Amino acid sequence: MHFRRLHFALAILLLNALPLSAQVQKTAEAWTEWETISPEGEEFTVSMPKNPSKESSTFPYHKMELNARLYLAKSSAGPVLAIASLSGIKSNPAAYSDFARFNSYIDAFKNFFPAKVRTKEAPSKLTLVSSRPFHGHTGRSYKLTIGDLSGSVHAFATRKRFYAIVSLNTKKDEALEEKFLSSFVLPERQIEQPKVTASTEAVQNVHPEEPNLEKQEGNTRNRPEGNAANQTPEETGVTPTPGAAGAGNNQQQNQGRQQNQKRAPISGGMLNGKAIYLPKPEVPYGEAGGVVLVAVVIDEQGGVIEARAVSGPRHLHAVAVNAARLARFTPTLLMGEPVRVSGTISYNFVKSN
Repeated sequence: MHFRRLHFALAILLLNALPLSAQVQKTAEAWTEWETISPEGEEFTVSMPKNPSKESSTFPYHKMELNARLYLAKSSAGPVLAIASLSGIKSNPAAYSDFARFNSYIDAFKNFFPAKVRTKEAPSKLTLVSSRPFHGHTGRSYKLTIGDLSGSVHAFATRKRFYAIVSLNTKKDEALEEKFLSSFVLPERQIEQPKVTASTEAVQNVHPEEPNLEKQEGNTRNRPEGNAANQTPEETGVTPTPGAAGAGNNQQQNQGRQQNQKRAPISGGMLNGKAIYLPKPEVPYGEAGGVVLVAVVIDEQGGVIEARAVSGPRHLHAVAVNAARLARFTPTLLMGEPVRVSGTISYNFVKSN
């Protein structure tokens, strides 16, 4: 009787395993067929498993609303290949530096993407690996983990959009990751030619001519008498000092050039309390804690353009600098004009269990 029950239980397990086995086999067979896609409205071309899902949505990010498009191939068995395409932060260095724009996009991606591959809330971690410019576009390479998934992210910002190319898996598959990530292509970034104004063109097209003596003599004869502004030095009896005529103009030009020169950053001291957005660094599991000080320079728009660790445990420097680069501050005004600020951000790491 005992053996019959055991055989019955084994039979049930085998029957339940068949659909799962068939699903895994079906996924594996489907991923043997790949296609090259270049979606309308996008700038990229990439090779993905055939018939990836496509999704368009919007989501809030601070005071902005970002547009998102997601091209996704995934299976419950493991591999996830995706292109996240975001827009909504315009490329306008006068108002928002390229460095700050990229940092904001990658921060928005961290909030947007994990829920798309794991419906249940799962811990996620994004770690900067290296700078990765691509065809003239700003880019970086990251390591990403979401629950039981881990892999790589290559991120690039063009003038129009931000792209994150993601390869995740429950087990290491370098061949699959390389096949997908290396197939991503963006066109070469075009260098903008300086614009020439109409007045400049007019000056360039004028050729010097011989002076018209007859016209000058006519003007002299017709000059009203008694008007010192229109009289010659011989008529007024005043001999001008050499160079005095343009001294006023030169002084104004020098003042203008001095005003246009970029001021050195002003000192802001400890900046933690002045941040409007200060993300917490991700503490490496099991690492010893400590305090890390990061010296930063903030641009006129409130974004961090320089960051370097100056003290604290060396193994915590990288995560502290990564967090500091994402911080945002209210622009600082000096005599009504926005200026750069230098200062320090302090991170107190507590040892994780």
